[in-house]
Amino acid sequence: QVQLVESGGGLVQTGGSLRLSCAASGSILRINAMGWYRQAPGKQRELVAQAISGGRINYADSVKGRFTISRDNAKNTVYLQMNSLKPEDTGVYYCNAVVLSRGSVFYNDYWGQGTQVTVSS
Repeated sequence: QVQLVESGGGLVQTGGSLRLSCAASGSILRINAMGWYRQAPGKQRELVAQAISGGRINYADSVKGRFTISRDNAKNTVYLQMNSLKPEDTGVYYCNAVVLSRGSVFYNDYWGQGTQVTVSS
């Protein structure tokens, strides 16, 4: 089993910054990708940013230039630095990892419990 533990959410004013962290632990052989998704009330979960092994990074258009994702592979940890936050960034942010577990032949998706980010206007 693989566990993802998130931290760093909270309440911030428009224009402020927050940094999210997510650490993966458990029966991990290899992590292909780690990233962040978010879900606003009444909306579907959407990709915010993803860091893929080999160096490729994807961002949602709405966060380009404001958010930065980074990975510490030695610690199986992913970070999301969020700057110039807007009210529309409000939502529950979920960490995601695509993991090859020990004893498995397939990569599987794992999710964190979610952390609330609220940006006040």
